[in-house]
Amino acid sequence: MTPLKSTVLAVAAAAGWMLAAAAPARADYVQPHITHPAFGRVRVVVPLTSASPAVWEFKLRNLLNGEKSAKQWHGTLQAHVVLYGGGVKMLLEPVDSSVKAAIDQLRADGVHFDICNNTLEGMNLDWHRLYGVQETDIVPSGFLQVGWLADHGWAVEAMN
Repeated sequence: MTPLKSTVLAVAAAAGWMLAAAAPARADYVQPHITHPAFGRVRVVVPLTSASPAVWEFKLRNLLNGEKSAKQWHGTLQAHVVLYGGGVKMLLEPVDSSVKAAIDQLRADGVHFDICNNTLEGMNLDWHRLYGVQETDIVPSGFLQVGWLADHGWAVEAMN
């Protein structure tokens, strides 16, 4: 074997070893458990004020996971997604198909989507242009709706 070939093989082997060492280890998962009584009914308000599709998808995924976990752990999740400010844009047609599918599933599971009238007026948006919105989904103020629900025993998800 030539010195050049030997060096190339040694570098390739070292690179392969480094890549293998840098690869994330497979995580060992355990069965989740709870140390408190069954979840029962959990009521959550999810304010959505961001115009970022990444935030929308994150929040929708959290809600879908919450619904699944509640069912698995003998509970129910009741949720209101309150859209105001830039969050209203999530429902502005045309809506991304994955977002649409998540919204449809959540609505089928009983999640309410509350739309801020102040935002609609401020952005000069016709509510008819919003995906799946009914007139009864419109609340006077998204911010005030979050506060009212919080005052009536609903937990408010603070991350936005």
